Amino acid sequence: MPLTPTAKAQLQVHFCVVLWGFTAILGKLITLPALPLVWWRMLLVVLALAAVPRAWRGLRAMSARHRAAYAGIGVLVSLHWLTFYAAIKLANASVAATCIAIAPVFLAVVEPWVARRRFDPRELLFGIGVVPGVALVVGGIPHGMRLGLAVGVLSALLVAIFSACNKRMAGRADPLAVTGIELGSGVAFLTLAAFVPGAESPFVWPSAHDGTLLLVLAMACTLLPFALALHALRHVSAFAMQIATNLEPVYAIVLAIVLLGEQRQLDPLFYFGVVIVLATVLLHPLLSRKPSAPATPEVLGTAEARSLAE
Repeated sequence: MPLTPTAKAQLQVHFCVVLWGFTAILGKLITLPALPLVWWRMLLVVLALAAVPRAWRGLRAMSARHRAAYAGIGVLVSLHWLTFYAAIKLANASVAATCIAIAPVFLAVVEPWVARRRFDPRELLFGIGVVPGVALVVGGIPHGMRLGLAVGVLSALLVAIFSACNKRMAGRADPLAVTGIELGSGVAFLTLAAFVPGAESPFVWPSAHDGTLLLVLAMACTLLPFALALHALRHVSAFAMQIATNLEPVYAIVLAIVLLGEQRQLDPLFYFGVVIVLATVLLHPLLSRKPSAPATPEVLGTAEARSLAE
């Protein structure tokens, strides 16, 4: 029996989430430091988008005010990716992925302020529910990884801020053009940051090994799932998208165990904490479901699966 369009779209979404889960694995396998890794990833995606006529048409149709707003969000995107990959380098892929799972908790607090809507008291309970899991995660990692955990939590906060900003701007421009502006401004910001005295330089030519993995990261784990997700959004609800994208840390942690053997570095307490965090995050959309909400694609290309579309 052939799949219905909705069933096919749901499979596409989960395939995209698996590909996004590989971003943490590739971040660990690429030997470049976090700054040049992020610079090259963003640059490769921008160069690829520059060859897409739709992105240029969307850019020309956008007002100068919106271009400036998306460029500012792009700086936050670059800082998120920089801290995310720094967390992987300082700790490991499992720790970084777990930190990103906390992003919806920050979003619950940040979004009412950014979107200027009333705070829902249920969001506070949601945040409190994550605390025991986070405590177990902290107790379940080696002391040397705790700086990586802290940087990962900062990355999750940045996800929440730019996701809330993007959601406020939802529907105002073509998503390909939005992605191009945000990543392009991110490249520009990281390039300018290199000239700050004492700053690390992003201008590091990758080895053949790193170059191959960077191409996989940019094309197979960024542009390919972005294109598939754009198609899938025609047939899935925002609720279904949120449930699927919240599973990204699950896929990333499973991949880290299978491919990197990271379970040998972490205490069982860590995984107990992960279960509590993920259970809370996955329950959240069930408790706060909004019927008939449209799915929006604005941050699929920049935040992997952390679009958290409302």
